[in-house]
Amino acid sequence: MKRTWTSIIILGSLLLPAGAQERLVEKYLESGRLAEGRAAVETALQQQPGSDELRFQLALVQFFGSVEKFSQGMYRYGLHESIFQRSIPFLRFPVELNPNPEMASNQAVRAVLKEFLTGLAETSKTLALLPDDSKVHLPLRFGRVRLDLNGDGKIGPKEQLWRVMAELTSATTVNEENAARFGVHLDVADARWLEGYCHLLEALGEAVLAYDTSQLFAHCGSLFFSKSDSPYSFLQQKGDEWAEIFDAVAFVHLLNFPLLEGPRLEIARQHLLTVISLSRRSWNCISAETDDRFEWIPNPRQRGVVPGVRITPEMIASWRSFLDESEALLEGKQLLPFWREDPNRRGVNLRKALSEPRPFDAVLWLQGTGAAPYLQEGPITSTDFWKRLDQAFRGNFLGFALWFN
Repeated sequence: MKRTWTSIIILGSLLLPAGAQERLVEKYLESGRLAEGRAAVETALQQQPGSDELRFQLALVQFFGSVEKFSQGMYRYGLHESIFQRSIPFLRFPVELNPNPEMASNQAVRAVLKEFLTGLAETSKTLALLPDDSKVHLPLRFGRVRLDLNGDGKIGPKEQLWRVMAELTSATTVNEENAARFGVHLDVADARWLEGYCHLLEALGEAVLAYDTSQLFAHCGSLFFSKSDSPYSFLQQKGDEWAEIFDAVAFVHLLNFPLLEGPRLEIARQHLLTVISLSRRSWNCISAETDDRFEWIPNPRQRGVVPGVRITPEMIASWRSFLDESEALLEGKQLLPFWREDPNRRGVNLRKALSEPRPFDAVLWLQGTGAAPYLQEGPITSTDFWKRLDQAFRGNFLGFALWFN
């Protein structure tokens, strides 16, 4: 498994049969009419309030609607590619270059992120209403989903979900016909999976919003946005390679942030604990499945849509051990190793770092003094554990982790 799940979802070799039954929301997703689709599903839910399938469809249109609004916000403010853009969460989302963007400010970009988190929270709340014993079954062709990514009210040729994923993963072997037909049969295990991903993205967003990024934006916002609100107008001039190099150096130099809304970091920790809980529930549901229909994540008895990948009982057991270890770290029951001391003496209490946050300075954390307030004696997570974990996933634990959630 050499690609992340976003690449795999495009390149899967198993395709839904052409005659698969269409669900209510599908025609709206495929035409990019998400607002209409949401209204239609909400109306249907009022008539059938006990329908898990309709509730799952509502969650999907809520999720894609949130992604669409986020993309429109990034387009409105002229997000463009840069040396760091592809490696920063939320800013790596591919959008067309806006020829006439609005002025981007630190507050405006934060507002776009806050709106995205609100949409994710709405989605996760809808999914949480599905019980783990639900028999929901929802075939869906993701490759046919279309989004109005630039907010012009039209669906252009580049506004198909599979194209977005291909650009995110730099996939060059995607065939439009196969991408359009690719799909999965979603069930309650996948609902728990998506719910977990919403909480994971919420955790990342809360961590970003906890800090004051205004100084970084004033000096380096032009690295990411075509029109950046800054007292330094000369930063908007493009084309000088040396200028880009020094802008990148300034970006690294300014990775130190005052606390703005510290409690958001504890909220982020709670989201991560929820991700762990949902992953356990998802795998309980996966392990109990007896069918075998275009599974997004299969159990060892099933065949999944991801080509050439077999899930073994050993992998599942290792993943559950990873969840236990991660929970212990987030609860402060296990400590992170501290590289400047005897690795068996003191470690970093991650729970304390998130629940009692201080201003963040990346350089001081690398040096070690930034971690000093959170050092304590206690059991430290073993490097041998993480080595064994990676071995269980054939040297690609991170790739499987992004897929497994």
